[in-house]
Amino acid sequence: MERRHDIDWLRVIAIWLLLIYHIAIIFQPWAMFFGFIRSDELMTSIWTPMSMLNVWRIPFLFYVSGMGVFFAIQNRSWQKLLMDRTQRILVPFIVGFFAITPIHIYIFQHYYDIPASYYPHAGHLWFLFNIFCYVLLLFPLFNYLKKQENGRIKQWLSKWMQNPLGPLSVCTLFVAEVLILKPPMFEMYAMTWHGFFLGLLAFFFGFLFVYAGKTFWQTMLSWKWAYLISAALFYTIRLMVFNTTAPGYLTAIESNLWIFSLFGFGYQYLNRPSRALSYLSQAAYPVYIIHMFALYAGAYLILPLSIAVEYKLIGIITFTGIVCYLIYEFVIRRVGFIGPLFGLKWKSFKNDHNPVIVADTELKPQPSKTN
Repeated sequence: MERRHDIDWLRVIAIWLLLIYHIAIIFQPWAMFFGFIRSDELMTSIWTPMSMLNVWRIPFLFYVSGMGVFFAIQNRSWQKLLMDRTQRILVPFIVGFFAITPIHIYIFQHYYDIPASYYPHAGHLWFLFNIFCYVLLLFPLFNYLKKQENGRIKQWLSKWMQNPLGPLSVCTLFVAEVLILKPPMFEMYAMTWHGFFLGLLAFFFGFLFVYAGKTFWQTMLSWKWAYLISAALFYTIRLMVFNTTAPGYLTAIESNLWIFSLFGFGYQYLNRPSRALSYLSQAAYPVYIIHMFALYAGAYLILPLSIAVEYKLIGIITFTGIVCYLIYEFVIRRVGFIGPLFGLKWKSFKNDHNPVIVADTELKPQPSKTN
C-alpha cells in the first residue's frame, strides 16, 4: 500500500522539462514550422541537449500514465474508473480544445499581424486525447489482469522482470512499431499514427511493469547505471554519426534505456514524501494544460526587448513558470468550479494530488502530514 513518491517526482520533473523544451523551440530556425513564435536571435546550440531529451520525454509520460491506471483500478469498479477518467481526461481536453489552445493561437496571430480568428485546436493537448483512447481500448484487458492478480500471468511476469533482459525485451515492440510505420522522425509524436501507437505501447507496459510487482523496480535499481551508460552511448552515436537523427529502431532503444535509468535512479533517491512534492504534484497537470499560452505571452513580451538572447531564454522560462503557478494557485485551485475543468477531482480537489498525468500512485489514501 505504499505511495510511489518517486513516480510523482519524475512526472513533475518531466513536465518542467517539457516546458523548457517548448521554450527552446522559440530559439530554433524552424520554430514557425511548428506554429511557435520565433526569436530573431537564435540559439541553435541548446538543441543538442534538447535532442537528447526529446526522444524520451513523451514516451515517459505515457509510461507513467499507464502506471497510474494500475493504481487507480485497485480501488474502483470499471464503471467508476471510466467515469473518473472521463471527468479528468476528456473534460479537460474538451475545455482545452475550445478555450485554452485558441488563446496561444491568438497570441501568435497578433504577434505576426495575422488577422485574428477563433481557432479551436487540440494543440499540445493531443496527449490527453490519446490517453483517453488508451483507457477505452485497454481497460477490458486491464480489468481481466486485475481479476487474475494472483494467477499464472502475474507470476510469470514477475519472474521475467527479475531478469534485466525482461524490461529490455519490450524494446523489440517499439522497434517493430517504427519499422512498420516508418515515421520521418522518431520525435514526431503529436497527432501522428506513430505517436499514437508508440504511446499505446508505453501506456500498456507502464501498467504491466507495476503489475509485475517489486521485481521490476529491483531490476531498475540494480541495473540503473548499465541502462544510463547504454543510453548515453546510443545518444553519442546518434549525435556523432547521425547528427541527432538516427534510424528509428536505434532511437526506440535509446528512448527506453533513458526511461529505465530514470526509473532506477528515481526509485533509489526520490521515493520519499515532502510538502513541496504534494503541491507540485497536484499542480503538474493544470500547469501542463495552460503552459502554452503563458509561454506565448512570455515570448510576445520578452522577445522585442533589447537584451541578450540568453536573458530572453531565461526570462521566458521564468515568466512562464510564474504565470502558470499564479493561475493555478489563485484561480484553478481556489475557484470551486474551475479546478475540475483542469483535471482536479470534483470533490475535495484542494487536497488531491492524483490527476491523470499526476497519475494515481498509491493503492489507498495514506494518512500523512506531508500528503
